[in-house]
Amino acid sequence: TQYPLDTREWQCPCGGIFDLTPWPAFDAQQIDRAQQGLWRYRALLPLDPAWEPVTLGEGGTPLVPTEWAGRTVQLKIESQEPTGSFKDRGSAVLVTALRGLAIDRAVEDSSGNAGASLAAYAARAGLACDVCVPSQVVAPKLAQMAAYGAEVIQIKGRREYSALAAWAAAAHGAYYASHLYHPHFLAGVETMAYELWEQLHHRAPEVLIVPVGNGTLLLSLYRGFQRLREAHLVEDIPRLVGVQAQACAPLYEAFARDRTDVEAVRPEPTMATGVAIANPARGSQILAAVRASDGSIVAVTEEEIRTAQDALARRGFFVEPTAAVALAGMNRLTPDSLSSGAVVVPLTGHGLKTV
Repeated sequence: TQYPLDTREWQCPCGGIFDLTPWPAFDAQQIDRAQQGLWRYRALLPLDPAWEPVTLGEGGTPLVPTEWAGRTVQLKIESQEPTGSFKDRGSAVLVTALRGLAIDRAVEDSSGNAGASLAAYAARAGLACDVCVPSQVVAPKLAQMAAYGAEVIQIKGRREYSALAAWAAAAHGAYYASHLYHPHFLAGVETMAYELWEQLHHRAPEVLIVPVGNGTLLLSLYRGFQRLREAHLVEDIPRLVGVQAQACAPLYEAFARDRTDVEAVRPEPTMATGVAIANPARGSQILAAVRASDGSIVAVTEEEIRTAQDALARRGFFVEPTAAVALAGMNRLTPDSLSSGAVVVPLTGHGLKTV
């Protein structure tokens, strides 16, 4: 369902997701080349022109080559975002909309990075912020959220209980600023696709490998390159490879069984807490995007994640386990599936978040 830009809804009344209109088509002439970072794409985002951007300097992250699995890989260093994760792209655009709509209190549920990001941008915008987190969230992420002034509410039990707590808070007056449901968040993350297109000299990568839990990164990249293709600026969407931890891999299970929807799984403990999502709400969209790109979904063990994290550090890249999931997954791909084109892997979160 299409909603206007100034909607105060966070979810369709049917219980599902929605989109925004009008959403500008990609037009390279609308890039503000005098700007650095995310806001060079301001005219391409579904935002009211009167809304002043809420920014901490997000976007514009470097693309750095390294050797991995016998070939050159381009690493998109999203760990250099203001709060240390790619979620800042989505939070910047979402909080810009919230402030434009005069919303004064936001609530989010998060395993860490999304909550820290929302807390930072809410502080920048002067919004009150509550974050519901699972009780097992690591201490550095809790400290980061609290430092920004957020009210951090720890919820015992499974990850999805935090979402239930956030929904309850939204029913009592706070705005549910969900990185999963709200299209403004996905719009911000789509800018990574635009940056990659510019950094690769107006070409798309051959393959994009990303960690997948709720799947907002993979889906946003798919939508971003889809807009570039509709504008006749790239021929094909990159092959999308989603990587999950075997301990919690509902998308992998659905893909392997050739299903179009996802069945919830019972998660086991994993160090990659950012992808430990037992029942992703956008599961059917993610599966459709992967198949439309001729991509795949793979799952990796805890040992593979730790080995990849250590190997990245020996190359100078200190990332959290969730970010290492993608490189661990690359080791499972055949050389034929990588072809000879550019392979891009976003490093989604900084290692200091989990020390």
